[in-house]
Parts: sequence; structure tokens; C-alpha cells
Amino acid sequence: MKVSFKINGKKSAVEVPVNRTLSDVLRTQGFWSIKHGCEKGSCGNCVILFNGQAVNSCIQLTAQAEGAEIETYEKYEKSTEYKLLQEVLMDYVDIECAYCVPGMFLSLKALLDKIPDPTEEEIVDALAGHICRCIRDPLPVHQIYDAIKKVRGKF
Repeated sequence: MKVSFKINGKKSAVEVPVNRTLSDVLRTQGFWSIKHGCEKGSCGNCVILFNGQAVNSCIQLTAQAEGAEIETYEKYEKSTEYKLLQEVLMDYVDIECAYCVPGMFLSLKALLDKIPDPTEEEIVDALAGHICRCIRDPLPVHQIYDAIKKVRGKF
């Protein structure tokens, strides 16, 4: 089946079997920020923005992406607007790993698009579906909250 969508603002069309997951298709197109993890939608390592919503691409069929707007971490990895937020996440994880950072970042980006001034509880909720093996407990919610405030110019 042929599926057309926008990926990071560029039109794309792929020919795929109806049962092919979006994570597999996007990785074959070179979007390496989409990580393999649980393959069941529970670890958050494959999160993308799908029509503005953070979704686990490992359980999203490519056929469902017809006409969709998809964003991956590659769109934002060099962004200066979110640099502080990215630095907080990188400081939090083991720098040699950072496997979970793209998915966590996109979940936070979706949150900020919906709620520009989130509470710490809303940040916790946005990151609830993410599991990382190298993570230092607890989640750096206060640091993320402070970074968001700085990004939004509220300090």
C-alpha cells in the first residue's frame, strides 16, 4: 500500500505492507532518533509527534499515517529554542547512552505545545510512559520545570 505523509515538514510517500509499523519505516528512512525498545508501546523510546501528539511509533501502523504530520527529534536536535531543555535531559542521563532522550524530549515538546506553562505534575504525567535503563532516580522534574521557565522567558 502507498502511504503519503509529511515528515519534519517534507512530503514523503512510501510503499509498505499494511502491517508495517511506523517506527520501522521511519528508521529505514534514516530517522535514527526513533529507537527500538519494548516494541509494545510502553517504554517511550520510539516516541514521535504525530499530528502534534506524542505517540509510540512502534504500535502505530504506517497505514494510519496517511496525510499525517510527523515530527522526529531530528527536527529539533540543533534547535536553539529548546537547547536548555535538551541540556537538562542530557545532564540527567548517562552521556554515553542517552537512548531515551529523543522520546522524552518529544513528549515534553508535545506538552509545551498544549500547555505552554506546565506544572511539575503535568511534566511528570508527560514523562510517565518513558523507561530508561541508565536513568538516575528521581526524574529531574524540578530541573525540567526550571528549564521550561527559562525557555519561555519567565525568569
